[in-house]
Amino acid sequence: MSIQAIRTEENLVTEEPYYEPIGDEIEVFAAAYRNQLPVLLKGPTGCGKTRFVEYMGWHLCRPIITVACHDDLTASDLVGRYLVKGGETVWVDGPLTRAARNGCICYLDEIVEARKDTSVVIHPLCDDRRLLPIEKLGELLRIPDEFCLTISYNPGYQSVLKDLKQSTRQRFVALEFDYPDKGTEQMIVENEAQGIDREVARHLIKFGAMTRNLKGGGLDEGASTRLLVNAAKLIVDGIAPVVATDTAVALALTDDIDMLKAIHELSRSIF
Repeated sequence: MSIQAIRTEENLVTEEPYYEPIGDEIEVFAAAYRNQLPVLLKGPTGCGKTRFVEYMGWHLCRPIITVACHDDLTASDLVGRYLVKGGETVWVDGPLTRAARNGCICYLDEIVEARKDTSVVIHPLCDDRRLLPIEKLGELLRIPDEFCLTISYNPGYQSVLKDLKQSTRQRFVALEFDYPDKGTEQMIVENEAQGIDREVARHLIKFGAMTRNLKGGGLDEGASTRLLVNAAKLIVDGIAPVVATDTAVALALTDDIDMLKAIHELSRSIF
């Protein structure tokens, strides 16, 4: 896999992202950053982990390099490799190395999806050594204080084959995320979908909570805050609420005919 093929985003957040705290996560992350401690975020899909990282990048005035981890992601993809350019062989830093050299926040999203050899690379970054071994260059990169490694995963999708080893977990300060309470979630939906009717937003939150009660009873996950925001945006744009919930929530959650019917019925009982 070429380095260019890795899904990465690199940005300096210059405007404050909208984020509603659900606990002490902002203070804990900031304290971890000041003490050069890596951070582990765990929580269900669409509950705000990525938005939180964006907010902390703005809050700490640090650029963020985000890597969307996947099954084919290797340690070499993160660190870098030699590539042929213009008839010459040149070294190209991977996203982890770029973040380490430039004192960025490196966010490895859904870390358990990456190959197991990635843990060999991140371990020396996560303890008192604060080093990144670049074996192909024969370089031992010392990490600046501004660098922060942040990883995330969804515990709901854990399995024997996709889980964080204790040797990895115990190097991190861990923050647990969940869907916000009803009042906070309604604030988020109203802010993200400007113009949504307050009563409609309240019904959406109720609908989302009802789908979450189906988790383990046919659904792997209930409606995330992200899906409720998507539905709200469709409604603001003129789509009927039952159609918006069908397309933005139900069909996004499952292909099972019986579960789709159950979610459709929930929607029609509310709207």
